[in-house]
Amino acid sequence: MRIDLITLFPEMCETVMNESIIGRAQTKGALEIDCHQHRDYAIDKHNRVDDCPYGGGMGMLLMAEPIALCFEDICKKLGKRPHFIYMSPQGKTLTQNKVREIANHENVCILCGHYEGVDERVIEEFVDEQISIGDYVLTGGELPMLVLADAISRMVPGVLSDDECFEEESHYGGLLEYPQYTRPNPWRDKEVPDVLTSGHHANIQRWRFEQSLNRTKKNRPDLFEAYLSKKEE
Repeated sequence: MRIDLITLFPEMCETVMNESIIGRAQTKGALEIDCHQHRDYAIDKHNRVDDCPYGGGMGMLLMAEPIALCFEDICKKLGKRPHFIYMSPQGKTLTQNKVREIANHENVCILCGHYEGVDERVIEEFVDEQISIGDYVLTGGELPMLVLADAISRMVPGVLSDDECFEEESHYGGLLEYPQYTRPNPWRDKEVPDVLTSGHHANIQRWRFEQSLNRTKKNRPDLFEAYLSKKEE
């Protein structure tokens, strides 16, 4: 998979995406991430990419043409049009199901908003979908963009050591993850549940499933109801 990121702060994004698991995945060729400075596509001598919004109001708005030129250049280099996402509070809230859906695309391009957002005509002309990571406000779209890029990347074959690394995690199957423990046992007089040290794999799996159900019901009743409805169907 290839992910292209359009941002005013490519160095910030590269610093994050070139580290740890995602960085190693790029090194071994399981994943390709390219960050684009859309200021490089500015159309005036001052390299401006923002302007005042028509109708007045606070703040500045990202101009349409630099973004359009950057996206069109990405399309030209790829020889095809990638699935284009704009990180926006107007979008649907990101879920693991949405991550799995996006990860099915061979090429994804993510646009990072800034200031008061982008010219609406860019969204109308190019954007396939808008995504939000939650109902709160940040100073820019880089962090949401990196959250999405990381979540997608983890689903790409070869990025994680084994599919079980994400298949048993919270949200993947609709339930929150069961509690986990490591050495020493005991720790400050707290014991690891006996079933986990029993070596009986069937009992361990049953215990983990029951714990996932109980945690989800207690902490996220909305997910629990959705899980029950899905099982009934």
